[in-house]
Amino acid sequence: MTTATGRHTSGLLQSGNRLRPNLGPGDIGLDAERFNVMRYARRIVSAAVMIIALSPMAAEDPLAGVDDHSNAIDALRTKADLAQPRDKCFLYAKLISQLTELASNQFNARNYEDASATVVLVRQYADEIHLDVTDDGRRLKDAELLVQHSIFRLEGILHGAPNEDRMTLQTTLEQLGKVQAQLLTQVFKK
Repeated sequence: MTTATGRHTSGLLQSGNRLRPNLGPGDIGLDAERFNVMRYARRIVSAAVMIIALSPMAAEDPLAGVDDHSNAIDALRTKADLAQPRDKCFLYAKLISQLTELASNQFNARNYEDASATVVLVRQYADEIHLDVTDDGRRLKDAELLVQHSIFRLEGILHGAPNEDRMTLQTTLEQLGKVQAQLLTQVFKK
C-alpha cells in the first residue's frame, strides 16, 4: 500500500494522521490465545492505573472546605450587619447565596441537621433583605440575580431532600420568592 506522498506502508495500519504497526500474534512470536490474554491484561492494567490516579479526587471529603467557607460566611455576615443601609440588601443577598451553597454541600454530604439549620439561616437573612430593600439601594439587580440563583439551587435541593426537611425548604423558598418579587419591583421602579 502506498500513501499520497508515495511512502510504502505495508505492515502498518493508518489511524487518523498516524501510522501504527499492524502486529498480530504471529509477528511477535505468541500464539493467538496468549496474545489476546496479554492484550486484555494491558487494558485491565491501564484501567486500574486510571482508577488509582483518580481515586484521591473522588475520596476527597465533600465538606473539606467548610471551615474556610464558614469563615468567609462569618466575615460577610459581619460586613453586612455593619454596612450602610443602601449596601445591606446586596450583602445579605450574597450571604444568602453562600449559605445556599453551604446547605447544598451539607445535603450532598448527608449532613441533614446542619443543612436544615443552614436553610433556616437563609430564611432569616431573607427576612433581613425584605426589611432592608430601599429605593436608593445599590446593586439591586445583582441582589435579585443572587436571590434567583439561590431559589434555583434550593429547588434542586428540595427534589432530593428527605421528607422531614421539605417543609423548611418550601417555607424558605416562599420567603425568597417574596424577596425576589420585592427586589424586581424596586429594580423596575427606577
